[in-house]
Amino acid sequence: MKITITGSLGHIGKELTHNLVKNGHHVSVVTSTADRQKDIEALGAKAAIGSVEDVDFLRQTFKGADLVYTMVPSNYFAEPDIREYYRKIGNNYAQAIKQAGVKRLVNLSSYGAHLDKGTGNILGAHYVENSLNELKDAAITHIRPTYFYYNLLNLIPMIKDTGIIFANYGGDQKFEMVSPIDIASAITEEIESAPVQRKVRYVSSDELTGNEIANILGEAIGKPDLKWNVISDEEALKGYRDIGFPELLSINLVNMFSSLHQGKLAEHYKLNKPEVLGKVKFKDFAKDFVTAYNKL
Repeated sequence: MKITITGSLGHIGKELTHNLVKNGHHVSVVTSTADRQKDIEALGAKAAIGSVEDVDFLRQTFKGADLVYTMVPSNYFAEPDIREYYRKIGNNYAQAIKQAGVKRLVNLSSYGAHLDKGTGNILGAHYVENSLNELKDAAITHIRPTYFYYNLLNLIPMIKDTGIIFANYGGDQKFEMVSPIDIASAITEEIESAPVQRKVRYVSSDELTGNEIANILGEAIGKPDLKWNVISDEEALKGYRDIGFPELLSINLVNMFSSLHQGKLAEHYKLNKPEVLGKVKFKDFAKDFVTAYNKL
């Protein structure tokens, strides 16, 4: 197949490009950075250099593709409201796909995207799904991954400074996590499966409590007494403000993790849980955490 993927060579895009090229597909990778061209071509794909904010560029790039993979870059600190940025890029994708006549797409969304309020940043994924679902002539699969393992890397400065994990989620509560490698595998499977007019597929790799995560990471980094302390939403908001996060982003992060803690994000996931979890388990990711921890 002739496939165009967005997201450049990020956490998912690089692995996805490798999978698709290996399986004999003709792959074009959208990237806003010309410096990525050599890396993309080294994988056997073609670089399409331009911006996802440019509908004409997207239309030209998508034209002739058998399938398009869409995702929205997470420019959390570059955009005043990441949810509205998601809405804008989702509309751009829908417009370009319609104009290009693409009949099939796979979209990277998020668990919690079924909700229309109270999810903070994830509300953006809800907006994108709604925009793409307006494409009546296209078969669409929405991939909804759970909590990304690598989000935990953001805790490293806190662990180094305090020796404790403070968050408004976790503790003795179990939550679902996922590796980008397993997401890329699921996307590859969907691309190579028979099209379905509308489909939602959840992807997850492992499920642990915050306390279990702290135990594993603590042992791995030489801090066996590492604890995960659950704090209030108000305390979490103050923490984000104290380290200089923009106000709206701080509120969105608190709301997102609060909805995770309340179990709202996983409501629909639990009704449509994958029969088999991904291959990359949390203890595998812990090795990457140690590497990042030691570099900081």
